[in-house]
Amino acid sequence: MPLLLDTHALIWHAFQDGRLPQTVRESIAQPEEVVFVSAASAWEIATKARRGALPAGALATDFVAVVRQAGFRVLAIGAQDAQDAGGLPEHHRDPFDRMLIAQARRRGLVLVSNEAVFDAYGVQRLWA
Repeated sequence: MPLLLDTHALIWHAFQDGRLPQTVRESIAQPEEVVFVSAASAWEIATKARRGALPAGALATDFVAVVRQAGFRVLAIGAQDAQDAGGLPEHHRDPFDRMLIAQARRRGLVLVSNEAVFDAYGVQRLWA
């Protein structure tokens, strides 16, 4: 089943951070696995880099190239995604995460995230 990386999963994958579980790394690395990264992650990374919460590296300045070089696909945000994200219950208030949840639900994607609160939205999640 295709995967959608949460922003922290993308960052940890890009920087080979040990917080990304080995089983998740292996799933992402499967040659037949289709891995998506949302345009919402580009927005989140750029926002946090501008605020000084993240180092302003290649993910902040050349997001699409980094994502494609990793073999991932950029997932655009559509109007229906925005409407669905805005209509989600208030289990979680982060607008970036709500967009990822909406996109995963609409497209039947497995969301790669350590955020257990996502389970309240009925989205399939991969972690551990």
